[in-house]
Amino acid sequence: MGIIEQIIFLIFIANAIGAIITVFRKPRNITTIWAWLLTLIFLPVIGFLIYAFCGRGIDGETMYRFEQEDEKKIKEINEIIQQDNRHVDYNEPEQLYPAATSLVKYFKNLDESPLAIRNEVEFFLDGTEKFEHLFQDLRKAQSSIHVEYYAFFNDRIGNRFMRILEEKAAEGIEVRMIYDPWGSPKTNKKFFETLIQNGGKVTPFITSKNILAKTRLNYHLHRKIVVVDGQIGWTGGFNVGDQYLGESERFGKWRDTHGRIEGTGSFTLQEVFIRDWNASVSNKSDRMAYLPEYFMMPQRQIEKGVPMQIVADGPDSSEQIIKDGFVRLILAAEKSVWIQSPYLVPDETMISAILIAVRSGIDVRIMIPNMPDHPFIYRATQYYANYLHQRGVKIYHYADGFIHSKTIVVDDELATFGSTNQDIRSYELNFEVSSFIYDPEIAQLFRKIFEEDMEDCIELTDEMIANQSHWLNFKQRFSRLLSPVL
Repeated sequence: MGIIEQIIFLIFIANAIGAIITVFRKPRNITTIWAWLLTLIFLPVIGFLIYAFCGRGIDGETMYRFEQEDEKKIKEINEIIQQDNRHVDYNEPEQLYPAATSLVKYFKNLDESPLAIRNEVEFFLDGTEKFEHLFQDLRKAQSSIHVEYYAFFNDRIGNRFMRILEEKAAEGIEVRMIYDPWGSPKTNKKFFETLIQNGGKVTPFITSKNILAKTRLNYHLHRKIVVVDGQIGWTGGFNVGDQYLGESERFGKWRDTHGRIEGTGSFTLQEVFIRDWNASVSNKSDRMAYLPEYFMMPQRQIEKGVPMQIVADGPDSSEQIIKDGFVRLILAAEKSVWIQSPYLVPDETMISAILIAVRSGIDVRIMIPNMPDHPFIYRATQYYANYLHQRGVKIYHYADGFIHSKTIVVDDELATFGSTNQDIRSYELNFEVSSFIYDPEIAQLFRKIFEEDMEDCIELTDEMIANQSHWLNFKQRFSRLLSPVL
């Protein structure tokens, strides 16, 4: 062996040892371990650069800020919600369906997410309609507007949104905004300049801190939250941008699900916003307190409410709370499980839950896009769609534009919507928020919407899979290998 070959061999060995030490320094699931080992070993140097920005955990300073919340105040707010529940129907969790009862207890024990009942919820599937109604709420704001989005684009709808915030800040309304700098690449200082001059406050999420020492490109603020006057909350799948209005030539129609919550359910969205704000700001003087005016009871009478729990999750937690809630929901099904998600890259636990349901005679249907958003993730989605179809799951490819909706409906009784995709990134890496609704009327509405969407779908068949080329199969399998780090 020549000197050059020896050097290359030693570099390979050193790289492999370094990869093993690096990957095993923190607890990970086995699929993520193998994905990072492959990346680090077969992409020497480059792999470590990718890991430096995408593979490290959240830095200790940021974790500390997440942990410095006023637990006493949060507990008091949760008690207010529980006391208010007595004034409307479903005043005890035991009155809900058995599956709902267990989920309520699970979330309360793990995430301290209270069951909130006095709510009215309205859903929006079209971006134009969603923003017009949201803007009406913003213009009527009397005390505070809190905004939190993954993607906030400097385009037509983004500028309309910003002008309203600027006007309300100039009126003396408290306006605060959190954005993810990687999801909102063109929202620079100039974009926020007028809002800040008018008295508004803006902070990028934790991912922007110290690009060399602390940045974690893999950890995104994927939540979509707006809270108006401490009593009206908006959350779901829509980001802020013209493409979400169906104006993109690439995607065409944009099909999503967003909810307007008026009632005590908005309190949890407010708590999440305050926690994210306090973790993102550097100066203690900029931190928010849990003031009473941020948690206002509904002004309108709501006699029969919608029981729901809003659950936040992210890499600041040692548990995969939302995903495990999905698993518990699926395993409780007796008749049907219908899922919508733009990405289908489930982990082994979720796959097992889906297959257990199918093998138990449950009608399991999953709706995914028929076009790519992110190439690697789309190929991985195709792989898992093929895999699950071959085991009895009905797969529907939405062909009338792009479906970005993240919903589950079980047995016409239980439903979820929010920002959480059915992929490993949402389970482990993103900061997400999802709403679990324990109301048969909402569940039946979601079922009806799913059935209407099916009219614009192509159902996956054995013949379609058989006709896929060897090259496409290779891309699907290769993307699946990298899915834990995509």
